[in-house]
Parts: sequence; C-alpha cells; structure tokens
Amino acid sequence: MFTRSVDDVVPVQWGNGTSHRLLTKTDGMGFAVAVTLVRQGTTSALQYRDHLEACYCVAGSGEVVEKDGTRHKITPGTIYALDENDPHYLIASDYEDLHLISVFNPPIVGTEKHRLSADGFSQY
Repeated sequence: MFTRSVDDVVPVQWGNGTSHRLLTKTDGMGFAVAVTLVRQGTTSALQYRDHLEACYCVAGSGEVVEKDGTRHKITPGTIYALDENDPHYLIASDYEDLHLISVFNPPIVGTEKHRLSADGFSQY
C-alpha cells in the first residue's frame, strides 16, 4: 500500500490546464489517475487513441461535445466515459474552471502533454 497527495507530484501543463498525475504506469496498478483542471473559457479538441478515459467532475462546469456535435453538460457529480477512443471537445464554462478526476486504461506514463491546434484532435 502507498499514499500520494497532489502536493507530492509536479503538475503537468497539458495545454488548457494542469494535471496532477497521482497514479501512472510505473505504479503498476493497470490504470492511471489524475486530478485535472481545465481553465475557464477554454476549448480543447482531444482524442486518446491508445487509452480509454473516464472523467468524473468534482467542481466547476462545462461540456463535452462529440465529434458529431452532440453536447453533454458536465457538472459536479457527472462522469463521462470515452469508451471508443472518441474524439471530443472538452469545454470549460466561461465563468469557472472545470475540475475532473481522470482515469486512464491502460495507464499513461505521466509526462504526456497535448499539442492543441485548430487542425485536429490532440492525442497521446
């Protein structure tokens, strides 16, 4: 058994926010867990081709938008699951940051960063 706090890890600037990677591949758990902050007023085009991801909202608000335009409101207590390596837009509201607990399977290494651009979905 071990414990780890957000104070024990250096946050990664992933593009439009920060990610405290609390569990990563080297921990040998078979999944990764991150505390993710998405800055207010930002839109991120994302896709995880090598990982499945589920995100649970603990504070703030926003939306996750499917590539076809289907919109899902994200508020505290909501989880969204990208169960088919779905390309998506993650949008934080204009008035507050979005705070998520993100779980990846297989686990991420922990140093990954997005390359956000207008020409496609950032991936790792």
